Amino acid sequence: MTAHKEGDPTTLNRLYGRSQGKPLRKGQAELVDTLLPQIAPPPEGPVTSRTLFGDDRPLHFEIGFGGGEHLAYRADLLPDYGFLGAEPFVNGVAQALTHVRDGNLANVRIHHGDALEVLRRVPDGSLTMVYLLHPDPWPKARHAKRRMMNDGPVRMIADKLKPGGEFRFGTDHDVYLRHALMVMRRFTDAFEWVVEGQASWQNRPSGWPETRYEHKARTVFGHEVWYFRFRRR
Repeated sequence: MTAHKEGDPTTLNRLYGRSQGKPLRKGQAELVDTLLPQIAPPPEGPVTSRTLFGDDRPLHFEIGFGGGEHLAYRADLLPDYGFLGAEPFVNGVAQALTHVRDGNLANVRIHHGDALEVLRRVPDGSLTMVYLLHPDPWPKARHAKRRMMNDGPVRMIADKLKPGGEFRFGTDHDVYLRHALMVMRRFTDAFEWVVEGQASWQNRPSGWPETRYEHKARTVFGHEVWYFRFRRR
């Protein structure tokens, strides 16, 4: 994940954590070498639906997509929409590329690297939805600035969303939950919390699939999972 400072989001450039785990299998490595360059966003210039897909379709952005399960599910559900995902972990990128290939998902673009590097190139007011699901919690207080849910990144997300657009956030980590809600309380000018009682954050909304990570968090570790939707004012 990316480091974050309070304030100016343009200062957020440094990635923390691993970029690779187990060595890629031969088929995965081939996808990274061949398919990824075909569906990566351009290396410079504005990132828009037109530069990515050649038209003005609604554009969704997923920050840190893990293995790409959610990204692929949403792209398959909404074939007329464009989906852009960013992930620094190459093993996750390889898994996502497998989903893209197997699902023939022509409406997906993938950036291997820092999500904020691409997000800052998206024109303001261009995104229909932004997803941040189970980000690295960095639970120690001294690492709080590394969390994606901080003032700089959240302000950037707000700027990039169109009015009425939606920011979806999910976590199974109680420390991160408290930190994220504290941050979002500073953005009531930009976001309206879409909530109708306790069930709104305890039950997965329609169209929000359970990923393997979430299933493991529930069944293996016994974690509670919280779901949040924020609408851009």
